[in-house]
Amino acid sequence: MEAIAKGMYLRSSTNRMRQVADMVRGKPVEAALGILLGLSLKKKSARMVDAVLKSAVANFQVKSETSGSKPKNLVVKTITVDAGPLMKRIRAHAQGRAFRIEKKLSHLTVVVSD
Repeated sequence: MEAIAKGMYLRSSTNRMRQVADMVRGKPVEAALGILLGLSLKKKSARMVDAVLKSAVANFQVKSETSGSKPKNLVVKTITVDAGPLMKRIRAHAQGRAFRIEKKLSHLTVVVSD
């Protein structure tokens, strides 16, 4: 049995998010949460991945209560980071020019399995 959680429109670039996701992919949930706890002071993306992973675990617990099975050893089966839309902003520059700032968003999908 498996459960899915998605984080949409997260304010972090996909490259930064993928660095964190690669560290926890395929690991047991307990170990993954420990890794994310250590990284959360240094990387903003780690806090986002941590929140979505906890949501996936909560979704698994709800599904297991309805089916009657007990969660034993949960594993991060898959974790994918996809690009979201760009937020386009403008910064004023000299002589009436305007330069574009592109703020990147990400979509995160976490699947946990027993």
